[in-house]
Amino acid sequence: MRLPHSGSFPARPPSSLARLTSWPAPRTLRGRLSLAALVTAALLMLILTVVFNSVVGHRLRQEADDELRTRAAAVATTVDTRHGRVRVLETSGDRLLDTNAWIYADGRLLERPPAGAGALTRAADALAARGRRGCATVHGPDTVRLCAAPVPGAAARTTVVTALDLAPYRSSARTLLLGSCALDAVMLVCTYALTRLVVGRALRPVRTMTDQATQWSAVGSEERFAGGGRPAELAALGVSLDSLLDRIRAVLRHERQLTGELSHELRTPLSRIVAELDWWRSRPRSDAETRASHEVLAEAAQSMRTICDTLLDEARAGAPTAPGTADVPTVLHRMATHADASGTVRVVVPDGPGPLTAGVQPALLERIVSPLLANAVRYARTTVTLGASRADGGIRVEVTDDGPGVPAAFTELLFQPGKRADPGDGHGGAGLGLPLARRLARSAGGEVSYDPGYGPGARFVVSLPAG
Repeated sequence: MRLPHSGSFPARPPSSLARLTSWPAPRTLRGRLSLAALVTAALLMLILTVVFNSVVGHRLRQEADDELRTRAAAVATTVDTRHGRVRVLETSGDRLLDTNAWIYADGRLLERPPAGAGALTRAADALAARGRRGCATVHGPDTVRLCAAPVPGAAARTTVVTALDLAPYRSSARTLLLGSCALDAVMLVCTYALTRLVVGRALRPVRTMTDQATQWSAVGSEERFAGGGRPAELAALGVSLDSLLDRIRAVLRHERQLTGELSHELRTPLSRIVAELDWWRSRPRSDAETRASHEVLAEAAQSMRTICDTLLDEARAGAPTAPGTADVPTVLHRMATHADASGTVRVVVPDGPGPLTAGVQPALLERIVSPLLANAVRYARTTVTLGASRADGGIRVEVTDDGPGVPAAFTELLFQPGKRADPGDGHGGAGLGLPLARRLARSAGGEVSYDPGYGPGARFVVSLPAG
């Protein structure tokens, strides 16, 4: 037998369970919790309703059986079993007692109701044939309950069978079922409404936290979610949100700091490019002068590229600085040449054995010393000195000037981003150079510090591992 191709199978219609489970769930947490409470309450009420109606039905059947036994006892009083004979006595209530009653002696029917033929008589015959107490239910147009009761003290086996219409009992059971269903419906509606109300009140702090997060993210507030007498679960959520906000704020601060540092560091080479272009366009230049201008522009562009690479590499998740070595005198002489416009910068290095090598890349060493040198040139009166020496197994670079120095009250704020001793001193700057120098030095395992005991002027010390 050949099987049809997989693509030729007819689409299978979804089952009722699949259609039920595919209904869209409420979009809000309040709606989902309310729906879950409603389903749970519905299942519980269904179980309680089934159990309640089963107990009620059993109780009503017991009451019907008790009524039948009472009638059988009353009919048994009209049966005379003396002298070894079974005889039915006539009484004033004989018509009432004969209604739905059968009397048997040794399996022989002595008396039956006027309209006792049919299924009821056959059921009564079967109960009497057993010769003991017992009940049975006959279902038909009317549901009838029959019970058999032996007559005590009779010489012959005498049995009385009585019947009772169960319509009133079934009507009572149906009324109780409808009433319990109506009560269940009312309880479900109340449960859903109360659940939505309670859940809404319970989730009100969450809405408040959402509004606060929206507002704080818009204005950059330093507020916190933790505290405020919230429940334990929301307090824990608040702590997590505060931690997340702190990380986001740290990232934003780092981004702003990196942007400021790039702007600060790129300003010098960009100024050289602009100045060189203005000088070159001021009048016609010879080929030699043009080539010299091109070299200056290329060098400044390369310096900008180096600055970008250095800062971006350092900013990548605080990654350790790439290994390398730099010849300190060579780097310092090159920096002095670029920064010296009036012969104020001099380089002092010892005449010791072996090279003076730092364990950092030349570009990083230049980026560390460059902000210190720029500040020294900016504030020096006559002389700026770049010194290098060996100290404590590492390399020590000193940048000194004979300027006014750093105010004593400002020494604690020197390395804080955006801080300047005198913003109105007429010098440009955003207060980012010194923090950048220290951060870059620390990333390489070094340090940048200020020597408060030096004077007159200022001295900054760079400590780096030896290469």
